[in-house]
Amino acid sequence: MSVKKFIVGNFYDEAVLFPAVKKVRRAGYKIHDVYTPFPIHGLDKEMGLKDTSLHVAGFIYGITGTTTAVSFITWALTVDWQINFGGKPFFSLPAWIPITFELTVLFAAVGMVLTFCWLCQLAPFVKKDHFNPRSTDDTFVMAVECTDKTSEAEGIAFLQSVGASEVSVQYRETGWWLGRYDRDTTRFGKKVEAAV
Repeated sequence: MSVKKFIVGNFYDEAVLFPAVKKVRRAGYKIHDVYTPFPIHGLDKEMGLKDTSLHVAGFIYGITGTTTAVSFITWALTVDWQINFGGKPFFSLPAWIPITFELTVLFAAVGMVLTFCWLCQLAPFVKKDHFNPRSTDDTFVMAVECTDKTSEAEGIAFLQSVGASEVSVQYRETGWWLGRYDRDTTRFGKKVEAAV
């Protein structure tokens, strides 16, 4: 897992953060992510994030559920165990609609939840580094990824000029890994005591 360098700016007001994101992108800096304590309407567009394709995954999972239901019921009631229910034909599609609908919804719902958790790296015992723990409380945090073309001093000065209250340089592992925060961990090649 690679360790990258980030210039991290803390903002205390949404009205300062929003224009700062625009200015940082226009200046050519690569925004790793912006962490906010609540959703900010339009921030994803300003960061240049693409629309999610989770709805396409939901459609695929739903079609899979529909196909599974119709295939299994067809096999069970027309091939494996033919029973005459009050004179209905063995292939009685209108009678199968409720169970087909239920399996469609079940496959789509469970599949979308699991896909969302995988894409957002949400799972029990998955560690994620926080650039600033206060980003879940009262601080807006912008992490700018340092590349070969990024000057650290210029980046710090630029974030301060667009309204960042505190600016720091931090090193973080970009991926996610299994483990727990309440146990001793090794980060960046050093043994560190995790905060409780």
